[in-house]
Amino acid sequence: MCGITGFWAKEEAKEGLALRMAARIQTRGPDDAGDWHSGDETLALAHRRLAIVDLSPAGHQPMATFCGQHVLAFNGEIYNHEDLRSELEAELGQIQWRGHSDTEVLLHGLRHWGIELTLTKLNGMFAFAYWSERDKALFLARDRMGEKPLYFGKQNGAFLFGSELKSLKAHPRFSADIDRDALALYMRHNYIPAPYSIYQNIHKLKPAHYVVISNHGQNISEQRCYWDLKEIANHGLANQVTDERQALEDLDGLLKDSVKRRMMADVPLGAFLSGGYDSTTVAALMQVQALNL
Repeated sequence: MCGITGFWAKEEAKEGLALRMAARIQTRGPDDAGDWHSGDETLALAHRRLAIVDLSPAGHQPMATFCGQHVLAFNGEIYNHEDLRSELEAELGQIQWRGHSDTEVLLHGLRHWGIELTLTKLNGMFAFAYWSERDKALFLARDRMGEKPLYFGKQNGAFLFGSELKSLKAHPRFSADIDRDALALYMRHNYIPAPYSIYQNIHKLKPAHYVVISNHGQNISEQRCYWDLKEIANHGLANQVTDERQALEDLDGLLKDSVKRRMMADVPLGAFLSGGYDSTTVAALMQVQALNL
């Protein structure tokens, strides 16, 4: 599962603060913990790791490029990371990889392709914080359907972010003032929809969006959409499948590919499902992949 958190403020960071924030979400990543600080000690990224792909120390996070100009704290899985690794090698030639984690592939992709193009290439579930010294900016991004959570906001002059709100609470500048509008939304919907959170000035990053932070956390861009579900649905309505046999073949291929990609982990996998038609289908496809049929 993993968890990310951090902050950006003008004054120097207190020693160990980022790791204390990460400790609040230890249950998201019991295998490892790490933090990274900028040269001026004002920006900090922290990570709690649940090792899934590349269980070795080569997957430790936050992960930086060898030049130290690009840093990533990542939560999730990139199912097409092997394809992206091959694409990067085809465009850049020989790359000095430290391991075989999807985190490292994502980091090099962001460095080479930039945020917009990289996000359009990703097949996975994720939330990440990416620092680019070249752009002097911090980028926060969330997967298309919003499987992985990410909160952010500026309070009392400090920019804070994290996978869960309780990591933000560990920062001395956090203020737990309730957002009454968000409370009203909760009473109406029985949950708080993005981009709101229960606290004032703290927001949920919307699915399929990213945000850019600069100037020591003082400038925060509007949330930017990189994939539109409504647009995809409208395209499907305008280009409906008429050949039922072809549709079934395409669906079978997509399901097999989807299950295969999700079985790439370096840890043993099992299926804990409800037993309905969809669950039975997934379990059967996992068996097909396991037997290489």
